[in-house]
Amino acid sequence: MAIFGYVSSVSTEDLMTEIQPLDIEKAGFSIDYWFADEGISGKTCAAQRPQFKVLLGQIRDGETLVVSKLDRLGRDAQDVGGTIKTLATRKIEVIVLQFGKLDLASPAGKLMLNMLAAVAEVERNLLVERTQSGLARAKSQGQILGRSVKTTSAQRAVIADIRGDPLRHSLTGG
Repeated sequence: MAIFGYVSSVSTEDLMTEIQPLDIEKAGFSIDYWFADEGISGKTCAAQRPQFKVLLGQIRDGETLVVSKLDRLGRDAQDVGGTIKTLATRKIEVIVLQFGKLDLASPAGKLMLNMLAAVAEVERNLLVERTQSGLARAKSQGQILGRSVKTTSAQRAVIADIRGDPLRHSLTGG
């Protein structure tokens, strides 16, 4: 039976997809087939990720899937639970390195999975809440959010003239 490895990152600049295979191999797994989704939003359900879809089509019943962390299998507790349930119905063993060799389809594995997925979801929601709070505070203090302007008003006027842009006045402030 084959062993499949899946890695993902939310940023193409993120080195996570380079580190994850090393961690999996260091844990003693010899992966037959690797799949990697890079630059995919963390909000994208696992089943909607291009390479994870391919993996699901290629992995056979009774084979093994290894990931480094639980969040590679879904965006929230419901997504992770659904992904594990789908794999469990096919008797696919799912190994998440951060838990050791725990069968996530067993009663104890399901309990652990639900608790950890719920904790991860709460932490993600708290992170969003803290980010929004920080942005609101910065806005209330008069800070300008977003990218800084790289062109001068004179440069923007030239660009508007070249384009024949009818919004020239809004670009130049005049």
